[in-house]
Amino acid sequence: MEYVRGILIGAIAFFMIGVWHPIVIKGEYYWGKKVCIILFAVCGAVGIAASILLYRWMIPSFACGIFAFSAFWGIHEVIQQEKRVAKGWFPKNPKRK
Repeated sequence: MEYVRGILIGAIAFFMIGVWHPIVIKGEYYWGKKVCIILFAVCGAVGIAASILLYRWMIPSFACGIFAFSAFWGIHEVIQQEKRVAKGWFPKNPKRK
């Protein structure tokens, strides 16, 4: 099982990036930048805590760490997403001010 560990970690990272991409887009659309920043920071903190608590199990601990830092990167991306919406590259939610 140890010989596939790196491939598994890579697949988990690839999956997390794929999951967070639409979360950032939809989050900015429905909730806006401020709410997403708080939500993503909380998700990241929970992921870090889970990674520390699961230190004995390598794959789950790594997966939680990847989740956490994907959430932290989502904070950067939601700020960028707001700029993309302002440029007209993505639709603006007409229900939000």
